[in-house]
Amino acid sequence: MGALRTFIDANIRLSNGFDKLLPAKFRVDGNRHFVEHFSPRFLSQGQHIYDIGGGKNPYISIDKKQELGLTVTALDIQADEMARAPVGAYDKTVCADISRYQGEADADLVICQALLEHVKDVGGAFEAIASMLKPGGRALIFVPSRNAVFARLNILLPQKIKERILFAIYPQTCRNQGFVSYYDRCTPKAFRALATRNGLVVEAEEYYFVSSYFRFFFPAYLLWRAWLLGFHAVAGNQAAETFSMALRKPEEAQAKDPAMPTRSD
Repeated sequence: MGALRTFIDANIRLSNGFDKLLPAKFRVDGNRHFVEHFSPRFLSQGQHIYDIGGGKNPYISIDKKQELGLTVTALDIQADEMARAPVGAYDKTVCADISRYQGEADADLVICQALLEHVKDVGGAFEAIASMLKPGGRALIFVPSRNAVFARLNILLPQKIKERILFAIYPQTCRNQGFVSYYDRCTPKAFRALATRNGLVVEAEEYYFVSSYFRFFFPAYLLWRAWLLGFHAVAGNQAAETFSMALRKPEEAQAKDPAMPTRSD
């Protein structure tokens, strides 16, 4: 096992070294950019924030929550995950399936980080998010794209095999990875269409062209990079590995009558 670990680490170093030769836009870590740069600019004093799928790892730190006087509601399909969050991270927890949830139009901000790829019905999730937002409220979404090679492999491979490979190569992911992924409509084009359908305006978007899945074997990483560069030349942002979007509910939007159905089953 030690020899395998040494081999993997050496290949990761080669892959990282190769990346330094590429233009800056192809080296931006999407998840880190979402956390450190994309989302913070939308935070402001006294907001009511819904953290969807944050579970035991809330997006808003307790220090930031206290600094800005935020009220944070967690929504997750697993109650035990939310129970493992740091004490004081959430003011309220809601155990629900986001694709079936009906909101109360009371959110200034909805944060949905690396969750929607695990949802079978992303259309239902968009309807729920729209119902949660106040007029003028925003949803901040980060998601891996269905168009990414790793996503396609994720869809094709049996779950147990995927977990064994992932945890063997990246053992540090055991606690936070391994959930079943569907990538339902998880592409920039589909997300823009879903936003429009639900009365949301795309206010900001960022596209990222790097992931770590093939770094463990440098020849595979080179092939993947060659594919990505060619795909980007043809398809532009549709070739993104991951992407972020800020969706705003227009001020003139009126809350729907709670008695009226919001979606067809």
